[in-house]
Amino acid sequence: MVKKKNHIRETTLEEAKLWGNAEYMEEGLILTDNIANAPIPQEPTRMNFIMMALCRRGKAQYSIDTCEQTVHPGDLLFISEKRIIDNYTASPDFECLCIIVSTAYYHGFIQNVKNVSSLLLFSMNNPVVPLTPREIQVFSSYFQMIREKMGDKEHHYRKDLIKSLLLAMFYDMSNVIWRVEQNETKTKSRADAIFADFVRLLEQHFRHERRVSWYAEQLCITPKYLSEVVKQVSKRTPNEWIESYVVLEIRVLLKNSTKNIKEITEELCFPNQSFLGKYFKEHVGVSPSEYRKG
Repeated sequence: MVKKKNHIRETTLEEAKLWGNAEYMEEGLILTDNIANAPIPQEPTRMNFIMMALCRRGKAQYSIDTCEQTVHPGDLLFISEKRIIDNYTASPDFECLCIIVSTAYYHGFIQNVKNVSSLLLFSMNNPVVPLTPREIQVFSSYFQMIREKMGDKEHHYRKDLIKSLLLAMFYDMSNVIWRVEQNETKTKSRADAIFADFVRLLEQHFRHERRVSWYAEQLCITPKYLSEVVKQVSKRTPNEWIESYVVLEIRVLLKNSTKNIKEITEELCFPNQSFLGKYFKEHVGVSPSEYRKG
């Protein structure tokens, strides 16, 4: 008799709002210090958001894309979008400070594509990282400040202030990435190495090159093999990665520069403004001008 394949459940930000003692903003941000009371699904679950959490007490175990992980006090765990979590158990006293953001919200405060890829690549290879006492203090301070500002509904610049605090926190956590990578001795698998090389190429060339075949040629492999490897490692296709980089760059240019649509069209090598507008609206849901105003 053939064993039935496990169903992969999808979890969303809406569900995460119900996790114990959660503060949230409709724009796509959730903070909670009571994740131990979250309803834990009994089947493999795909996380459709980005999560960063600091363990303060107790212990938790889970698998991420079938790789077993254990979290102890002082550990920071990263879970990037589309990862599959299973076999979760936690001690009765498990406690952590948890920050959850939607991918769209994350793209709204990150300033450039390199920040996105560095966190992604790091979290895939280092889903759990022991922090130094100083780093624990820094993360805890950001968590408390952000939660306090989320509750200050009368603050006129509340949303901008929270995004600025999150950006500062991610830069501080990038220093953790730098520290760990300086001491990294683990040998990457061939698939991980190909994916990392693809992302680095993408960072450099996505503004003018969007063909999967071009990236495969630079890596001296076939487009089919590149697609298989990228899908296996990241749960996304190369085309999805290319699109996400292009859309993120348009977002950044619209929000953080004074360039007009014509200049952005030329910089990203779109054939015309109309094409860029349709492309952006298809992926974001609003036109470039509406996004800039909003």
